[in-house]
Formats: sequence, structure tokens, C-alpha cells
Amino acid sequence: MLIAQPLLTQFGAAHPVRKLPVTFANWYTQPAFCRFLHRTLQLPYVGTLAADAQVLLAAGATRLEAFARYLRTEHQHALTHGQQPVFQKITLRYKGAKETYCSYCHTHRLHNFGKQRLVINPRQADLSDPARYFISNQLHWQAPGLTRIRRHRWPGEVSHEEGKAEGLDQYQVRDFTAISRHIALVAVTYSLLRAAPHDPALLHTLHRQLKPKLAGSAGSCQRPTQAQALWALATFIATALAQGQALGEVRQPFIAAVAY
Repeated sequence: MLIAQPLLTQFGAAHPVRKLPVTFANWYTQPAFCRFLHRTLQLPYVGTLAADAQVLLAAGATRLEAFARYLRTEHQHALTHGQQPVFQKITLRYKGAKETYCSYCHTHRLHNFGKQRLVINPRQADLSDPARYFISNQLHWQAPGLTRIRRHRWPGEVSHEEGKAEGLDQYQVRDFTAISRHIALVAVTYSLLRAAPHDPALLHTLHRQLKPKLAGSAGSCQRPTQAQALWALATFIATALAQGQALGEVRQPFIAAVAY
């Protein structure tokens, strides 16, 4: 949060007219951070809560997971007696695909957060799967819009996971400059991998030599690219040995490069 706050402040200063909503995982959904967004930056947000967060009801503080179980019971009772269901079916589009949720959306008071728009979203029509819990400072927004905003956070999660696969978390340096350089190099590598699916020559080479099925993500491009590099190395060594070179001669350039 100490990093996120100045970054958001800088973005707001650079784009004072664009009050874009901010969405984040439960790690950032802390009362102080939400108050900073709401009061200081005056930005709309959609945060994520864990199941053990507490909603303040007339009967007292209740964990969200217990509240969701109660709502499921009320929902089934309403369906049995032909009444308005508690969870409403909503549909949204994400990257061209249609997604369906069963959503509960009302304004509640939450412990340490105050009055929030609360969304409880199972995916299954029978409400059998674990729900996800979202909150927002926009008390008039409805479930489809809140869910759509929160859904667009997923590319950030993919970026973090694929960045870690490229070595983002594999450093043991303490100096801030060294850490910054490491992150910069990982970001460059990740950007190149993200650009790889749009490189027809590279895709043709990978497909011709390895017959891969590329899904378009950085990870799916990373594996064939590494395999292609390994294949090229093996071919180089085999060709050199076939031409009568000793293994020591073949290894020497690689050892020199690694040692350098």
C-alpha cells in the first residue's frame, strides 16, 4: 500500500479529469487504503474481502461466509414459495466470452469499513460453489457493473504470476537500485514474451520446429521459446561433433560466455 498510494496520487495528478475506478485483491482491501481512495483521491473503488470479514447486522457482527449461508437459505425459501429470489442472475462479457453469476448486491455496514456496497457472487445457479465478496464506496452501483470492474483485475494477476515465472521473485539483492534493475529486466523479458504472439516469423519458426499450440500468454510463449533454444543448442553440438570437433572445443564458447 505504501507503493500504491504515491503511484495512484501521481496518476491522479497526471489525469485529473479521469476518475477511473480502482480495483484490487483482498491484500489491498484495508480500511486505511479504502479511506485514502475515497477521501483523499476521491476515486471509486471495488475491493475484495475474505470470507472472515465481518458485516454488521441488526443481530450483531457476522462473518461474511456465515451471512452468505444465511442468504442461500433465504434464497431457497423464496424460490420454494414463489417469492423474489435473494440472488439475481447477472451476465457480463469478458474478452468476448459471456459469464454468468448469481449475485447479491446491497448496501451494508462492514466492520472498520463503514457503509459499503456489498456484492456476494457465487458462479453456480444452485449457489453450491464458494462465493466471492466485493465492496465499493459507490453505494448506487449495481452488481453487473461492480462485477465487471472487478473482473478486469484478472490480467494484473496473470501478469504477476507470469512475471514470477520469469524470475520476478528470484532475486536475493538488498540494494534498492539492484532490485529496481532486476525488476526492469524481468519486465523487459515479460514484455518481449507478450509481444511474441504477434511476431509471425517467431510463431512460424516455433510451430515448424516444435509443433506447439500457443495460447497467446507469456507463459505459453516462454516454454516453446526455451524449447526451441534448447533444440538449437542440441543441433549445434550434434553438428559440431559430426564435423569431428572435440566436446571440449564445443563447450569452450559457452563456458567463456557464462564465466564472463
